[in-house]
Amino acid sequence: MSNTLEGIRVLDLSRVLAGPYCTMILGDLGAEIIKVEAPGGSDETRGWGPPFQEGVSAYYLCANRNKKSLTVNLKSEEGQRVIHQLVKESDVIINNFKTGTMDRLNLGYDELKKINPELVYCTITGFGETGPYKDFPGYDFIIQAMSGLMSITGTEESGPQKVGVAITDILTGLYACIGIQGALLERTQSGEGQKIDISLYDSAVSSLVNIASNYLMAGKIPERLGNHHANIVPYQTFDTSDGSIVIAVGNDRQFAQLTKLLGHSELADDERFQTNAKRVENRGQLSPILNALFKQESTAHWTEVCRQNNIPCGPIQNLSELTKDPQLQHRDMFIEQEHPIAGDIKLVGSPLKLSKTPVQYQSYPPSAGEHNEELLQTIGYSTEEIDELKKNHII
Repeated sequence: MSNTLEGIRVLDLSRVLAGPYCTMILGDLGAEIIKVEAPGGSDETRGWGPPFQEGVSAYYLCANRNKKSLTVNLKSEEGQRVIHQLVKESDVIINNFKTGTMDRLNLGYDELKKINPELVYCTITGFGETGPYKDFPGYDFIIQAMSGLMSITGTEESGPQKVGVAITDILTGLYACIGIQGALLERTQSGEGQKIDISLYDSAVSSLVNIASNYLMAGKIPERLGNHHANIVPYQTFDTSDGSIVIAVGNDRQFAQLTKLLGHSELADDERFQTNAKRVENRGQLSPILNALFKQESTAHWTEVCRQNNIPCGPIQNLSELTKDPQLQHRDMFIEQEHPIAGDIKLVGSPLKLSKTPVQYQSYPPSAGEHNEELLQTIGYSTEEIDELKKNHII
């Protein structure tokens, strides 16, 4: 079975999450991913834990399947020559070093495009390679704070809150993946590669979507609404007799139907609640009324009733409940791979469902330097030369 990106080789000089997440997606789609680290392994996530499984970090495992591992001392001239040789046979190179580091290592775009004019060169930094913040280090937590995401997450009582995962890393990885594939597609027309400059800060700000648009149009700084929606009511959590449920009413027709299910259809005729705009204006009056009604039955009851009547809803699930969800099991969203050190490992699967070229899980997340000999031999290094590189701590 062929893969979507079969024949594409990617040199992945990134680490932690944004870059590795991007290249894992490309690897799932069939690209050959060569994960490049310093000798011994320099991706910090290898040591991030617990939990560990037989010494292997769960964090590292989450973003590094479908890759081969090469260790190279990029600070050495011989190590740089190894990358130069690989660039000749590669389509993409991605890194997340600080701005200017790749140039100092003789691995900048201007240098590498001389070796391979078709190369797509992607950089991921905290703030981008231009502008007054270009030299600042950027971490997800910092970016969530600066980008406005934390200012709209949480409640007025809780204060600013971060999202529970490194969401700006994930967004940046997705944008990098989109940009790389777009550049590869353009290359089929021009025959040339290009440089892609992706930043966590830009990616996070782009995710503000309607909240940013609201401010840009109205000039009003948004308040923290917790589990409420800024522009739609009711679109929030409600307490039930045994837990909580999310109700997401998107239009006036759905609201009228919801009020019937709750046994109080008169609410839909109430002048304060007849339209979404009025419900947003009067959310402080409507929400307590609805919450009292939802408390009369269980989460399971309301989930079933709302689904039967096409009211968008969902229970708040923890990870234990999530992994047992029959929908996710049907969609193969949890997979297992055999790892030579960790044994049987469980991972989140890919959400990409392609009918002709489905994603494939061909290899487990590799140990540092696991494929050194195999990869170096493909670019002409002999066994003796590889042994010399090992002796000199180049690989």
